[in-house]
Amino acid sequence: MTTARQQPDRSTGAKRDIVAGGIVVAAILLFVGTGGTVMEAAVRTLIGLGGGPDRTLSAAVVLNIALILFGWRRYEDLRREIRERTEAERQARYLADTDPLTGFLNRRSLLATGQQQIAAAIADKRQVALFLLDLDHFKTVNDIHGHAAGDRVLQVAAERISAILPPNATKARLGGDEFVAMLAFEPSARPSIEALAAELVAALENTVAHDAQQIRIGASLGISLADDASVTMETMVRQADIAMYNCKDEGRNRFCWFEPGMEMAVQVRNQIETGIRDGMPRGEFVPYFEPQVDIASGRLVGFEMLMRWDSPEYGMIPPERFIPVAEESGLIGELSLQVIRQAMEIAKRWDPSIMLAVNISPQQLKDPWFSQKLTKLLVEVGFPASQLEVEITESSLFENLPLVRSIVTSLKNQGVSLSLDDFGTGYSSLSHLRALPFDRIKIDRSFVNAMRGSADAQAIVVAIVRLGESLAMPITAEGVEDEATAIELTRLGCAKGQGWYFGRAASAADTERLLAERGLLRTPMLPPTAPDTGSDTEGAEPLRKTA
Repeated sequence: MTTARQQPDRSTGAKRDIVAGGIVVAAILLFVGTGGTVMEAAVRTLIGLGGGPDRTLSAAVVLNIALILFGWRRYEDLRREIRERTEAERQARYLADTDPLTGFLNRRSLLATGQQQIAAAIADKRQVALFLLDLDHFKTVNDIHGHAAGDRVLQVAAERISAILPPNATKARLGGDEFVAMLAFEPSARPSIEALAAELVAALENTVAHDAQQIRIGASLGISLADDASVTMETMVRQADIAMYNCKDEGRNRFCWFEPGMEMAVQVRNQIETGIRDGMPRGEFVPYFEPQVDIASGRLVGFEMLMRWDSPEYGMIPPERFIPVAEESGLIGELSLQVIRQAMEIAKRWDPSIMLAVNISPQQLKDPWFSQKLTKLLVEVGFPASQLEVEITESSLFENLPLVRSIVTSLKNQGVSLSLDDFGTGYSSLSHLRALPFDRIKIDRSFVNAMRGSADAQAIVVAIVRLGESLAMPITAEGVEDEATAIELTRLGCAKGQGWYFGRAASAADTERLLAERGLLRTPMLPPTAPDTGSDTEGAEPLRKTA
């Protein structure tokens, strides 16, 4: 509607300009025609040879002069309007093409101009590399420090990108925390492109100062290649995006080129995510239980709940296949609480001496309402808080220790036990033990598995056991796979262990049968169920349809 109103106004203004121009031209012609006569008469009067100029002609001359001055003023006004209109149009084009926060091109402008750059480079027998760079943990920056800090991080990232890339590189912000750069290069100069990518990743690892705080970020960078004029911008961006997510899966803070196999991995990931969304309401995700044993006596003291996906299409799927996808897609919170509820319903029938241990995803520890959600679940199910142990991986404490402290303190106040999982693989372990009210330390399986063949690994296990003794925190060893390891851990003073030597993760029915055999059930065993698919699925092959 704005355009519809503006168009008649412009047309009317143009008509007025034409009329004004015509009047000025006529005034000049009249001035030329009458001005000479009036001036001659005026001069003759001054020297006493005449009676003065004709009044009518004099008035015409004055009017002509006024019209000429009006025309000149109108001419200046038109010049100013043209300058202002030109500047407004330039500014509108700039705003339409540019990201206002960073000054880079926006997505629309990049896609519009990128194809021309590809065609020009290929015509010169050159290739084009497209960098797609995504800031790691940027959402956490906004959540913890606020959006002003997030904007500052984006601006600093843009400044560092501009400082490293050559002046002729095309730079754009796709939106959020994603940046794109395009560079034409000689086919033999691929190492220089990789050097630039490595320099970008390194530069973005440096902290960003904001309000007396040092904000740490990182970057994952995917690179796609155009070596043919038929390659489209949409394809390049999609391929670079796939490569970037592959970098994140491999550990972040790195770069990698797109490879065709990555596209298949993305399709599998999307397939898994769709399966999770469809499978949750159908109850396809079930708890399995891995025994935890007092190593010295062999007495069963608890179970760690492990999640399994009982897919009607692909069979039993182990957690390492779908939990990373659930975390990336934001589904892990709902999924975890759904399976924990099932585990609590099952564990209500266990003897009170048998603990239920559940793992908490790092993503769940970013939810300030998590402790309330878990407490609500305990009340709804009627499961004793004293019989529940929450396991928190050490690496998940790194991002927001104050929030984690609030969550674990709340759970501790409800009577829930807390265990620090995968101890020794994270950051600042001793400071976490001081800051948080943990009841138990779990030694990561990588140290336990390597203990018999590595003096260093054994020394680490000994140090952790002694640390637990000094802090009055019992130690659980994960990954106990043979009798010799169990004997050695007993000698070292490790109280509790779990692993294949004591029993693999089993279904609810098999777990109840085990407890029934040992007289550790509160209520009669569940009725017989269909034959189980197996006690564990570790080392499973990639997804395959079952008959």
